[in-house]
Amino acid sequence: MLLTDRTKQIAPRDILVFVTQRNERVRLPYFLDYYRKLGVRHFLFVDNNSDDGSTEYLCEQPDVSLWWTKASYKQSRFGMDWLGWLLFRYGHGHWCLTVDPDEFLVYPRCDDRPLTALTDWLADSGRRSFPAMLLDMYPKGALDEKIYREGQNPFEIARWFDPANYSMRKNSYLGNLWIQGGPRTRTFFSYDPKSGPALNKIPLVNWNRRYVYYSSTHMLLPRSLNWVYDEDGGEMASGCLLHAKFLSTFADKSAEELDRGQHYANSQEYRAYHAGLQEGAHLWCSESREYQDWRQLEDLGLISSGNWP
Repeated sequence: MLLTDRTKQIAPRDILVFVTQRNERVRLPYFLDYYRKLGVRHFLFVDNNSDDGSTEYLCEQPDVSLWWTKASYKQSRFGMDWLGWLLFRYGHGHWCLTVDPDEFLVYPRCDDRPLTALTDWLADSGRRSFPAMLLDMYPKGALDEKIYREGQNPFEIARWFDPANYSMRKNSYLGNLWIQGGPRTRTFFSYDPKSGPALNKIPLVNWNRRYVYYSSTHMLLPRSLNWVYDEDGGEMASGCLLHAKFLSTFADKSAEELDRGQHYANSQEYRAYHAGLQEGAHLWCSESREYQDWRQLEDLGLISSGNWP
């Protein structure tokens, strides 16, 4: 059901953001502000039956178009069918960024170049898609030790990340890279690292209505959109999605999602989170690194400028 339609405001060169959300009211002000500052002009949200005021808040935003549904998140391919239709209807001919409300794109020179500078260069270089590894951020100490306040920069609290401890392999069928590891794997999936969450994403795409996300934002069709890396010893430009999942709100959120049972593999991931939290799991370790900026991530090999001048 369409609640707020402002899509007539979309201009031909606007960068668009596509999001599904449920009960993320506390996150939304900073999320919107972050991407507005990068140069995003319009947000297309699907709200999955929220009851925390986030629906009403989004309706009030002048650059948001909002759809609402109480249908099954699981049966919609975890929201991708909803977003797939919106991408087909509104994304054609635009650079489209598909993210969750706890994902924040960082790319080389993002501190002084807007997102349009990156997309213009990508287009001039013949590239249709841009990868960003999901980088889990976390606090030092218990997740609920510092309370996250609405509108706050989450990385004032979740300031730490794993600088290494990642595995990578190539999907021989679709050609995408499959990346795993980081704090979630070592903390919640140490018994079977291969069952840990995938960290590879291709969130930014110069969309065409013939395109489709095959599995979340991990891979696309046609397969050539997944070829975002260099196998001949060079490097192609890439970014990170700073992942602000692990804040004081996480315990309640994970309990809610476990109870709903709407996530992949019978909510296996949230079962692991719940068990770990019951045992008092901390994500910080002696090898954790405190986040500084994109230059630090490039020095660590987590993002690359490639040949972007």
